[in-house]
Amino acid sequence: MSNTVAPMLSVIPSRALVDEDFKVVVENLPPGSPVTLHSLHQSEDKDYWEAYGHYINDLSFGGTYTGKEAMGLLWSMRPVPGSRKGLREQAPLASSLTERWYMAPGLQRIQIREKGVRGTLFIPPGPFPGMLDMWGGGGGLVEYRSALLGSHGYASLALEYFAPGEMKSADTEFNYFETAFNIVKDHPQVMPDKVGIFGLSLGAMVTVLLAAKSNVIKPSCCVCVSGTHLYPSGASIKEVHRLLYM
Repeated sequence: MSNTVAPMLSVIPSRALVDEDFKVVVENLPPGSPVTLHSLHQSEDKDYWEAYGHYINDLSFGGTYTGKEAMGLLWSMRPVPGSRKGLREQAPLASSLTERWYMAPGLQRIQIREKGVRGTLFIPPGPFPGMLDMWGGGGGLVEYRSALLGSHGYASLALEYFAPGEMKSADTEFNYFETAFNIVKDHPQVMPDKVGIFGLSLGAMVTVLLAAKSNVIKPSCCVCVSGTHLYPSGASIKEVHRLLYM
């Protein structure tokens, strides 16, 4: 009878927020044994993404990343060629399922349809600082960044602000953002003097405009990612979107 013990693979913790570190533990292999660690993710579009490292002890000497990279199995992921037609892979010696979440337990998700404002508010048990979260020219409602901000202690409103044909003038748009900011500031679970604005791309332009021009709101901080600091005077969001993306 063989005394060989089957290899074991575990991920600690097995459930965590998407930006939390995890630890991969491989057991029951002889010291110095070469082993390949492989991660596989199926996206919302049903495509597969993968990453892998060829290891001896705790260093990867090849794959989608090399060296000692604690999160290499995530950040080095790339599309699996032909994944829409199915994935072929070698049977693993051991496997472990891990879940990454944007919403922490206890986080409230509240749909906002108030004073003409459309969005989703993520509220942790407060009071906490607040954040108005604006994405770019793709439009629509994108929630996952606000969910993650909420999971880390910020009451965050993911704002839907760009829909062609709905907002007609620069004044109307300006009032829309001011109203959205005040919805966050006036919420009973939010510290009213600690509310910021987070903008990406077109949202970054709007963030700078609000901080510079608004007489109604005074953000305690502004985070601008991949945007420009130039905004045509008097232009509507729709006009700026057309200049940037058309």
